[in-house]
Amino acid sequence: MLELLISPKRAEKRPWQMGIIGFIFGVIAMLAADNIFSNDPVLSQYSAIFVILFSVILTLPYVYYTIKYEERKDVTIDNERKLLKEHSKAILALIWLFVGFVLAFTIYYVVVPDSQNLLKAQVETFCQINRGNNYQECVKQYSSSFGGITGNVTVKERFFSIFSNNMAVLIFTVILSLLFGAGAIFILAWNASVIAAAIAIFIKSSLAQLPIGFARYMLFHGIPEITSYFVGALAGKILSLAVIRRDLKADKLWNILQDSLYLIIIAIIILVLAALIEVFITPKLF
Repeated sequence: MLELLISPKRAEKRPWQMGIIGFIFGVIAMLAADNIFSNDPVLSQYSAIFVILFSVILTLPYVYYTIKYEERKDVTIDNERKLLKEHSKAILALIWLFVGFVLAFTIYYVVVPDSQNLLKAQVETFCQINRGNNYQECVKQYSSSFGGITGNVTVKERFFSIFSNNMAVLIFTVILSLLFGAGAIFILAWNASVIAAAIAIFIKSSLAQLPIGFARYMLFHGIPEITSYFVGALAGKILSLAVIRRDLKADKLWNILQDSLYLIIIAIIILVLAALIEVFITPKLF
């Protein structure tokens, strides 16, 4: 039933509605992981993974039908510029879905008591990226309570840590999209949960600071990063469709590879800009 809430065609006309859908799905995923596994002494330790699992399950039908809808565009539209413009509508809808997930995860994590385990793995990921030299100390600090972000990681180390991590995610997204088009939803859900954990840490459990935390982690680099991943996923999808349709003949091979290469280059450029903003600009603003 939930997959029928909104169709890809409707979502592209009103992409903001996907933000509402993402929020609803995010809350359901957190509730399910919190209530189903919270009393299990073993599975409760992996609640963070179950949050992602439920998010993927809930969102997979929509992403699958979106990819099918985009495939039909590939068949019916010959103009490359127009085709990219059409694909950008789907990317915008997915970005709104991502925003909805982030808001749901953050608010639930801050408001619901004893919900720290739900994003434990995401907090550890945050610490690995931002406090590599003091990883254990960071995990211990933020797993029990929230506080200001401190550490002795240099600007250069932090930039390369963030960029290399994001590049690894981009490569994984392209490969995953190449093998399984809807697999990009895992990247969406995981990154939404990591950013939600970062926002929760930054606002120190105060919802009044949520707009500031949202601006710090979403507007300046969260949305550019997820946009890059979706662009990479689109490049992988183009290659996968070419293989499926056996369009890898000599006269089409170069055009297909060129289109995919352009998209990947665009994705990398966006990641570089996002990392630069996160390291050099965001700390001065917040």
